[in-house]
Amino acid sequence: MTTTTDFRGSRVIHSVRIVDGDGSVTEDGWVRFDDGVVAGRGTGSTWTDADDVVDAGAAAGAGAVLAPGFVDIHGHGGAGAAYDDGADAIRTGRAMHLSHGTTRAVISLVTATIDELVTQVAAIADLAETDAGILGSHLEGPFLDPGHHGAHEPSLLRHPDAADIARLLEAGRGTVRQVTLAPELPGGLDAVRQIVAAGAAVAVGHTDADAEVARAAFEAGASILTHAFNAMNGIHHRAPGPVLVAAADHRVILEGIADDIHLDPHVVKLLFDAAPGRVALITDAMAAAGSADGHYDLGAVKVTVKDGVARADDTGSIAGSTLTQDVALRRAVAAGVALPEAVRALTSTPARAVGRGASLGSLRPGYVADAVLLDGDLGVRAVWTGAAPTR
Repeated sequence: MTTTTDFRGSRVIHSVRIVDGDGSVTEDGWVRFDDGVVAGRGTGSTWTDADDVVDAGAAAGAGAVLAPGFVDIHGHGGAGAAYDDGADAIRTGRAMHLSHGTTRAVISLVTATIDELVTQVAAIADLAETDAGILGSHLEGPFLDPGHHGAHEPSLLRHPDAADIARLLEAGRGTVRQVTLAPELPGGLDAVRQIVAAGAAVAVGHTDADAEVARAAFEAGASILTHAFNAMNGIHHRAPGPVLVAAADHRVILEGIADDIHLDPHVVKLLFDAAPGRVALITDAMAAAGSADGHYDLGAVKVTVKDGVARADDTGSIAGSTLTQDVALRRAVAAGVALPEAVRALTSTPARAVGRGASLGSLRPGYVADAVLLDGDLGVRAVWTGAAPTR
């Protein structure tokens, strides 16, 4: 497995099936990268020489696939490290996920006190200045419904307050990309409008919202559904809940966790069928991803991981996942999702969800040269990252 993060020079990858973030497929294709940006692409042997030439067939075997780098907009850690624990932990977890194809990530934080979250968001903003692989932060809490708290500490949950939100956004210095909240809480819809006006995405999640409240949140500007079906009301034939409202709204992107634990494979396929082009495959990974079973902390919650399944010690609730995005790709395809659609859900759709769709998630000229080389079984054989995204 090769991982490179060089921004200089030229590289051509040829003799490969290109599966792009827009769902298109190019057989016997080639892509050229110049100084970390996609400079050209074509088919056959029409490419010109470069500083580094990669024969994808030789590197990854018959059936080699080249996809854009994966973008994870919801993950909490990996390689034994929790992102809530600071810069070194974030670097450790990111290195592991990078080796599995995730070239860019939003760093998710679980519920904590406002003071603690302000400190954590500011630290992530600092990291984002020097590490282009970090797109910013995702606040999953503390503005969540106590009845759907999942693996968040209930005593730390609170109603959204304009002053608290302003403190968090100011600490992020423009790098808070996503805030998950329960819109039915007092002040919830005002919070949606405040966060969206500041340039961050609002996700409906950990919520008791019915269809009417979910619809009001999306009308107010919420544009993401946090890990669809999990920590929210399900679909009932007389009470459709937030999932069907989100699926019917072309403005909304639905997160999905394709680990065969959070969602049955049939439900993964249903999600793609119900919201074509609007599914973002996330990991929701906690520290045990890429590490061993055992005991971990997820914020203030004690977690035990057994057979790769993470559950909160006190409630037994699922507590994140041990997923990586390459595994999510394989499981989505095994569930019946077409490969181009699964790739789209790992690349252009999540990039678009957090406002980075103009520079990430595609292998078209002008985009950042993030790419993942996969073998015929969709195993990662090489990962390349390009320049810092500017749009």
